[in-house]
Amino acid sequence: MTTRRARGEGGLHWDEARQRWIATITVGYTPAGKRIVRKGSGRTKTEARTKLREKIRDYEDGLALVQDGHTVADALTDWLTYGLSNQSESTKTNYTILVRSHIISDLGARKLRDLSATDVDRWLMGKAQHLSTRTLRLLHSLLNRAVNRAMARDRVKRNVVALCEVPIGRGGRPSKSLTLDHAKALLIAAEGSSLHAYIVLSLLTGARTEELRALTWAHVNLTGKPNNDPPVPPSIQVWRSVRSDGDTKTKKSRRTLALPARCVTALTTHRDRQDQPAADRLVFASATGTALDRHNVLRAFRPVVAKAGLDPRDWTPRELRHSFVSLLSDSGMSLEQIADLCGHSGTTVTESVYRHQLRPVLLSGAVAMDRIFDAEA
Repeated sequence: MTTRRARGEGGLHWDEARQRWIATITVGYTPAGKRIVRKGSGRTKTEARTKLREKIRDYEDGLALVQDGHTVADALTDWLTYGLSNQSESTKTNYTILVRSHIISDLGARKLRDLSATDVDRWLMGKAQHLSTRTLRLLHSLLNRAVNRAMARDRVKRNVVALCEVPIGRGGRPSKSLTLDHAKALLIAAEGSSLHAYIVLSLLTGARTEELRALTWAHVNLTGKPNNDPPVPPSIQVWRSVRSDGDTKTKKSRRTLALPARCVTALTTHRDRQDQPAADRLVFASATGTALDRHNVLRAFRPVVAKAGLDPRDWTPRELRHSFVSLLSDSGMSLEQIADLCGHSGTTVTESVYRHQLRPVLLSGAVAMDRIFDAEA
């Protein structure tokens, strides 16, 4: 006579197709009234019941396991789809490319519950042969965030990615700056190009590329107040950037910069070509009026670099800012003043001193650039 199972033991049956014993039990109900069932399978009844007890423990501990088919690629795709709502479109695109090129291609087929810290360590070490440390850190962060999201949704018991250290990658391309002769050659080569005013402004004010791409005409003053005592020079207000939140990189990056004469001339010509644009229009935009991205700028920058007699593969727009710092340093300007002009968060000048010194510091940058490149356009 078959012994009747006690309440709470669940069911046990033989699955002919799988050739395994299946132990099942109802552990609860969803808000819609659907049963929540946990199953364990094994070649023997004992093995099946043991597996089921493990599933029940996981459920009671709040660590319910995902279905066996959920992969690392599924977790990453879910995070890319729903976990980046506060990021800009350019950031989403960049993350998607990195995830598909470097993570899904290597780890995507792995079942999420089977992913181990050793898997991640080996993957990172392999990538370290070809990628910079900065890129490795970003890849680790992307995978970590995706698995964290999966863990919060009971799709995996723990995040093994958080246990892994990021190795040292290949050294990045060292930053460099233009010499004075090369800077002059670049300014000449830029004349007549769509990027002329952008290059002039970047090189002679040190504004970041993400700050210039967000600059509107409302934040450009090309006349100043010459009749004031003391006179107020032409200036740009570097108050915004193309970052996802629209803010500048740091609080000290929010600054107003006096314009050297060459910048005033270049921006005046640029504005005239736009036929008196509205105040809220971007200063540097595409032919359709949309914001430029870094790829647009780089494509337009390379022909100018080549025309100046330099190798376009060796130079990027961000190095105009490095050149700005180098040229001012060579001219004798103090590092404290340069830090303020660049909006560096690491400046030793306190916030109160920075506010008091803002006007003379801004003026000194424009005066120095006029001296270096001459006041004539």
